[in-house]
Amino acid sequence: QVQFVESGGGLVQPGGSLRLSCAASRSIFNIYTMGWYRQAPGKQRELVAGITRGGSTKYADSVKGRFTISRDNAKNTVYLQMTSLKPEDTAVYYCNGHLLPVVGNPTDFTSWGQGTQVTVSS
Repeated sequence: QVQFVESGGGLVQPGGSLRLSCAASRSIFNIYTMGWYRQAPGKQRELVAGITRGGSTKYADSVKGRFTISRDNAKNTVYLQMTSLKPEDTAVYYCNGHLLPVVGNPTDFTSWGQGTQVTVSS
């Protein structure tokens, strides 16, 4: 089973940018459909963005035009570039993936990493 480790979170002011990274433990990552998910306090985990092994992308309406997901299969890593950050983007961000050709919903996964905290505040 592939494991994922998220990094790159932090405290940023509204309007700022961050780039999150998700490193996979195995080289078969290149055939995985990957997604970034987030969970804010008191809320359910939600899909933020996803990318198939072919590079097709999907975004939540709330982040379209601000966030960009990408992958580097040679480095077994998927990224989430976040710009124009808003306080409502504050959450713990997680990545996950599977072999299916469609981006997974949070309920599709039973195992999660520790995530990385993103806090948007002045």
